[in-house]
Amino acid sequence: MSGEGSSQDPGAPRHIEVPAPTPWPMITALGITLLFAGLLTSAAVSVVGFALIIAGGAGWFGEVFPQPRVERAEVQTEAVEIAPTRLPVAQLASAEQGNRAVLPLEIYPYWAGVKGGIAGGFAMAALAVAEGLLVHHSPWYTINILAGTAMPGLAHASTAALCAFNAQAFVVALMIHAVVSVLVGLLYGVLLPIVPRNPIFFGGLVAPLLWSGLLFATLKVINPLLDARIEWGWFISCQIGFGVTAGLVVSRSERIHTFQHLPFAMRMGIEAPGIRPTGER
Repeated sequence: MSGEGSSQDPGAPRHIEVPAPTPWPMITALGITLLFAGLLTSAAVSVVGFALIIAGGAGWFGEVFPQPRVERAEVQTEAVEIAPTRLPVAQLASAEQGNRAVLPLEIYPYWAGVKGGIAGGFAMAALAVAEGLLVHHSPWYTINILAGTAMPGLAHASTAALCAFNAQAFVVALMIHAVVSVLVGLLYGVLLPIVPRNPIFFGGLVAPLLWSGLLFATLKVINPLLDARIEWGWFISCQIGFGVTAGLVVSRSERIHTFQHLPFAMRMGIEAPGIRPTGER
């Protein structure tokens, strides 16, 4: 780069050399485009593209070798004064207005999930008994089917035996149904705060359909005999009944704030100097 000195500042260049504008790179690019376009249209298009590539490459080469073609551009020096400005910084407490907060900010207490599971369990049991009465004319059929997951002998029993009352099967089915209902209710209590919009739609339809689809795909491997006796239409209806009831109970419970906005020591119940609740000055 060459330059001429300025009268004000001998060390500052008045002109600089920059590459001269040239059309040859665009012509070369157009030739490449036409070369490949000819593969889909006509060979003549590729011939024209190849000719443009040769011409553009030769012209581009002549712009650079043996001496690059340059232009002299005048340098305009102007003193620019930058006035510093101080911007105020807004201080946000952790979790205030969603500042680096782990969602959800509010959750349901565990007892809400337990209540939802118990309520959903009653609704599901009522639908299951209705299925037995309407389809098999016995309230014990679905109860014995559920007990068959833990009592292999019932899986080989006849339909008449499944329609009869079995005290041991009743106790086993009641225990299985109670444990699973409470566990799924707790799961609803954990998941529903993550779905702030339409929790009933998620808990009453999406989750039961996903659970039923998973069982439908795996029960043939887990328990083929039980899979052959399940009426899937009624099974899905029972799952939806459980989901709607549990979702309503859980979503109508009062939420509690998480403690993520508090210092770790306060969350641990440690009294340490210099720690004070958020908002105190």
